[in-house]
Amino acid sequence: MDRNEGVVLISLVGLATLGVLVGGTMLAAYATDNNIGVKSFAGLFNRTELARLRWLRGGGRWGAIEVSEDYEENVINIAKSDPDVLDLLDSDYNVTGVRPIITTIVDADGNVVMKATSAVVRLEKDTTSRAFVWVDLEEGKVTRIAILTVTIIEK
Repeated sequence: MDRNEGVVLISLVGLATLGVLVGGTMLAAYATDNNIGVKSFAGLFNRTELARLRWLRGGGRWGAIEVSEDYEENVINIAKSDPDVLDLLDSDYNVTGVRPIITTIVDADGNVVMKATSAVVRLEKDTTSRAFVWVDLEEGKVTRIAILTVTIIEK
């Protein structure tokens, strides 16, 4: 291998590493439980956090989950009762999906109860902005909003 090939190889490895770091940072931002900040890389591969991200791929642990129109309508109505969500909808965001967050409880006798006590509403604006709205169905309120914007400068 001559010197030029070595420089190209090192550059490619550097770019790949940068891509992994940036991608991991974006994944960590989605997975943060209390706020949309960046967690350490030690927390990136936590099974609980990654399970929370599965809905972005269109399914849960056991495959795609179908949501009834009544459930979806209820979640959207609660989201629309929040003034910050109304501001997003007024600024050309559109509702593009509702995903339930399902809680599974096992009691002392081993009985299993699954219930969708909250949900995440996905909003999109053009191709550059996404917003995720966490809705607590038991309290009937929005608990968190994450807005992600991508800026692309083509030259």
